[in-house]
Amino acid sequence: MSDAFSTNSELVIKRVLDVTADKNVHSGDLEELYQIKDTCHFINSHQFKKVALQFPDELLVDSVAVAAETEKRTKAKLFILGDTSYGSCCVDEVAAEHVGADCIVHYGRACLSPSGRLPLMYVFERRPVDLETCAASFRQLYPDRQTHVILLYDVNYAHIIDDLLLSLIPEYPNIASSTLNVDGELCYSHGQTHEQHKDSGSQCQNGNRIIHQFGRKFVLRSGLSIEDHSVFFIGREGAALTNFMMTWNRCSFCSFDPATTTGRAESISINKALMKRYYAIERAKDASVVGILVGTLGVANYLSIIEQLKETIHRAGKKSYMFSMGKLNVAKLANFPEIDIFVLIACPENSLLDSSEFYKPVVTPFEMEVACNKNREWSGEYVTDFRDLLPGGSKHVALANPEDLKDGDETDVSLITGALRITSLSSSEPVTSSCDSSLVLRNQTFTVANPNTAATFLSGRSWQGLEQKLGETPVVKAVKGRKGIAIAYEEEPATDRDQSS
Repeated sequence: MSDAFSTNSELVIKRVLDVTADKNVHSGDLEELYQIKDTCHFINSHQFKKVALQFPDELLVDSVAVAAETEKRTKAKLFILGDTSYGSCCVDEVAAEHVGADCIVHYGRACLSPSGRLPLMYVFERRPVDLETCAASFRQLYPDRQTHVILLYDVNYAHIIDDLLLSLIPEYPNIASSTLNVDGELCYSHGQTHEQHKDSGSQCQNGNRIIHQFGRKFVLRSGLSIEDHSVFFIGREGAALTNFMMTWNRCSFCSFDPATTTGRAESISINKALMKRYYAIERAKDASVVGILVGTLGVANYLSIIEQLKETIHRAGKKSYMFSMGKLNVAKLANFPEIDIFVLIACPENSLLDSSEFYKPVVTPFEMEVACNKNREWSGEYVTDFRDLLPGGSKHVALANPEDLKDGDETDVSLITGALRITSLSSSEPVTSSCDSSLVLRNQTFTVANPNTAATFLSGRSWQGLEQKLGETPVVKAVKGRKGIAIAYEEEPATDRDQSS
C-alpha cells in the first residue's frame, strides 16, 4: 500500500495490476460459450494486430479469462472494452478507434444495428434452452396446426432454432422461421459471414416476400403479409420483444422465457402503449425548443437522420439544439430546463425510452416527424428504426415544398392544453431573434412571434452563471506549482506538515 501512495510518480505509472477472475458467470466451458476457437480463426485469418473485445457489464467477470485464452492462440494485442458510451447492445466503434483497433469482437446480446467502420464479429452468449419444454409450450399456445406463425428469438438463443424447427415443422407446416442477417462490410455471427445489403424492407422472390428488419430475415408466402401471422418469440421480456411488438403491432404475440421455462400469450395492451406514444407526439407539437440527443455514434446513417431532423424541426418553426452526453439519466437532462422536449437518436431497442421519470419527454425520430412533417399522418403504424425514415427507406415521407404551402401560418388546437397553436409553414430562412426583444420578425409578411429560444430563456433567469469579466482580470505569469500529494508536498517543511495534520 505504501507504493500506491508514494510521491514517486514513476512507481505509480509503471505499476501493473494483476487482475484475475476468481469466479465466472458460467459454470460451463468458456471455450464453447464464448466461441474462442471461432474468434481466434477470425483474428488469424485476417491477420489483425489490434483487437477490441467488447463485453457488457454482466459478462465482464469472464473478460479476463476469455482475453487471456484468445491471446495465447493469436499474435494480436487485445483490448477489453467494458464501459460503453451508450447501450451495450450497440457496437462501440468509437472506443475501439481510440486504441487503434483493427476489428471488434462483440459479446453478449446485440441489437444487430448496422455499423461499417471496422470489421466485426458477433459472439452471442449461448444460453441453454429446454427444447422439449419450449416445443410443448408452442403446441399449447397454438392448438391449430395450420396457424401461420413467425418464429423470432433473442440472439442468445439462435443456436437452438434448427433443432426446434425439426421438432415443429412436421406438425406446423406454416412456420416462417427467421435467420440472423447482420448488415456490415465484414460481419461474422453464428458461424456465418454476412455481406452488406440495403436498408431494412421487403423484397420479392418467386412470389414470396423476403423481409429484412432488425438484423432478421424471414420469408413470407405469396399473398400473405406480416399481419396475417402470429409471432412466437423465444427470449426474456425486454427491449427486443418490446421493439417487435411496437413495430408489428397488428400481430398477436406469444413468448417463451427459457430462464423460467414458461410460455404465455403476451397481454400487453398495444393500443394503450400506442396512445402513450401519441401523447408524446402531441407534446412534441406543443414544443418550441427541441433538444436532439445523440444516443449512438456507431449505428450507420446517424448523421443523416440528425440533419433530416434539424431540417424538419426548422420547417415547423421550432428551434433545435444538439446534445451528446453518453448514457442518459434524469439528472443530465434536468440541466437544460429551456428545452421543451428531447428526441433521441439511438438503435431501435434503445429508442423506446420510458421518460416518465424525466422532467421533459423523450421521443423518437418517428414521433418528432409525425409532429413536424405535415405530409406524415398518424395511422397506427410505428417505426423504431430511424433508417426507415431516410430517403430510400421503406417509411420515408418527403417534406412539403415551401412553394406549395400557403404563405403565413397554420393554426390548430393543442389536445393537451386546449390552447391555440400556431405553426410556421412557409419560413425557409432561419428565424432571427434578439435577446432583448419580446417580438421578432419571422418572415417578410411581417408575422411576429415569440422568440422562445434558449438565449431568451437564459436572459430571464435570476442566476446566469459566473460572471466572465472579460478584460477586467489582470494577466499574470504562470508560476511553478507544488509537487507531491496534498498530505505531504515536497517543498513543505516537516514541521508545517505535522501542524497541519
